Amino acid sequence: MPDSVTMDKIVALCKRRGFIFPSSEIYGGVGSTYDFGHYGVLLKTNVKNAWWRAMLEERDDIVALDSAILQHPRVWEASGHLAGFSDPMVDCKTCGHRFRADHLEEEKADLTCPRKPSKLAGQGPECELTEARDFNLMFKTQVGAVESTASVAYLRPETAQGIFINFKNVLQFARKKPPFGIAQVGKSFRNEITPGNFIFRTREFEQMEMEFFVPPDEVNDWYEHWKTERFNWYVRYGIRPDHLMMREHAADELSHYSSGTADVEYLFPIGWSELEGVANRGNFDLTQHTEFSGEKLEYFDGSTKERYTPHVIEPAAGADRATLAFLVDSYDEETLENGETRVVLRLHPQLAPITAAILPLVRKDGQPELAQEIREQLRGIVRTEYDEGGSVGKRYRRHDEIGTPWCITVDHESLSDRTVTVRERDSLEQSRVAIEELPGWFAQRLAQPWTSPKLASEPT
Repeated sequence: MPDSVTMDKIVALCKRRGFIFPSSEIYGGVGSTYDFGHYGVLLKTNVKNAWWRAMLEERDDIVALDSAILQHPRVWEASGHLAGFSDPMVDCKTCGHRFRADHLEEEKADLTCPRKPSKLAGQGPECELTEARDFNLMFKTQVGAVESTASVAYLRPETAQGIFINFKNVLQFARKKPPFGIAQVGKSFRNEITPGNFIFRTREFEQMEMEFFVPPDEVNDWYEHWKTERFNWYVRYGIRPDHLMMREHAADELSHYSSGTADVEYLFPIGWSELEGVANRGNFDLTQHTEFSGEKLEYFDGSTKERYTPHVIEPAAGADRATLAFLVDSYDEETLENGETRVVLRLHPQLAPITAAILPLVRKDGQPELAQEIREQLRGIVRTEYDEGGSVGKRYRRHDEIGTPWCITVDHESLSDRTVTVRERDSLEQSRVAIEELPGWFAQRLAQPWTSPKLASEPT
């Protein structure tokens, strides 16, 4: 069955079901800024938790860090962001609209100028563009009560530099030796010229980055290792493999410090676009911060008496962009036997905002009380939501759109035999389960490998 998803449908669903809203909406909004509602917070938190599990719980060679958003301005001199973190920008001389010069052809930007009169009905002349000029993407701010050049600071454009400048601290307390990694999740800020496509590209976003420090002669092996690991992580949590690809950067695309970079790309409704980058950064960052700070950021091997600057492999992902990919890939429209169209998010059960909805069939006869008892029984085991509003059919549809994998219905029979009906989101199968068996029932299913049901519906 071909994909029925469009970005407009995702935006509408997110607004309708409380995932994501335009920020400052009552004041007309702020360009490309968004607020995450209850279910959006839960979904993105689950995405981040899945990332942390892959980094910390399933391995023994990575430690965590949470560095400050505001850092010393010299950090950005050493990293090259002050001098080189820019995009080519052009403006329309008439309407003032700004475009990224390098994306005009790639993104097929609409250059119709709204302020130029059209000589022919239904046609508009194009914008007259200025020469391209560099535009630094960092947000500048002031630290302290008095504004001066000495008080200038920047909102970090990436979380990676906070890891590099803490390399020595982590090395001392973590008692690790290369190869080992430092991981963090945090907000970054980039004054993008043309943000857009919902939460795909925004000026404020959350990153999931890990810097893996390795001996220089092991760097190529670890580069291949992390490319495979990061690609498989998305597949593991339900992204269809044929909607993913690993694209190696050409030589003219590489950053000046990188000897290899590959992007995990996803087939969004806007086309193939970067989901996560894996870069071989060499020893550039530690060397630069050593030079600018005067602190030696190197590793000394007490056994071999060898001293060296580790090389770095960096898997860098966006939490917001990953959340969008999981939303897009899980979105499905299904025609039921009665002709009704069912919209459903077929999210991986470990990512779904709600694991199980608990629904009393009616709001009387002790059913709500028994439903609340079940909720208390499952508290701390799975995330549940109690829902008693509207017909049970409408409640099923609501939780289909939220992506809830299971609905537990309490009915008249439940009061006498203490069993409930458990409805499965993807297959619509219903089974009768004893209330006392529910914790084990859910634990067993959450531990099983999961594959997107959309794979079975696609032609071979």
